[in-house]
Amino acid sequence: MRSTLAAARSEPGGHGVRPAGRDRLSAMTAYDEQLKTIADIMRSTRIASLAYLAMDGGLVSTPMGTQDFTEPGTVWFITERSTSKVAAIEADPRVNVHYAGKSGWVSLAGTARYVDDREKLKELWDVSAGIFMSGTPDDPDNGLLEVTASTAEYWDSPGKVATAVNLVKGLVTDGEPDLGDTGIVPL
Repeated sequence: MRSTLAAARSEPGGHGVRPAGRDRLSAMTAYDEQLKTIADIMRSTRIASLAYLAMDGGLVSTPMGTQDFTEPGTVWFITERSTSKVAAIEADPRVNVHYAGKSGWVSLAGTARYVDDREKLKELWDVSAGIFMSGTPDDPDNGLLEVTASTAEYWDSPGKVATAVNLVKGLVTDGEPDLGDTGIVPL
């Protein structure tokens, strides 16, 4: 796999060294391209896997329907307040959200928190929420899980056929096959 370096963030307290002049422009362009790739993979897979630590310390992973994200760094899910998932996340907010689909794979590392925002919940409520959730957006047990990611790791797949061709090519030539683009991006 080709590895793409994440561009340095220009804000104070950001990651890496701030590029200057033309290097800064190309670095920000590369960073923007990585964010687009991550967002495209996330949009192609509506169901994510949310991993968190249970109250007994065990690792738990559960499917969650992504309701919204304006940027890959903040993802919204609808959940019920009374679940063991919310209790565990309140005790230890560290989470991982994983998306896998035909176009690639994304892993978001960050923190989550329960949010009781009726307006945002009504905005994000859709037919699928009505199927999986009890009641309506007005039900006091229904609320939101906001995940704020600090990093995103991704693999942008060239597709099944291209991957198979590149694997065979790598075997025949003893070269490293091009299996797509990968990287870790600070958010």
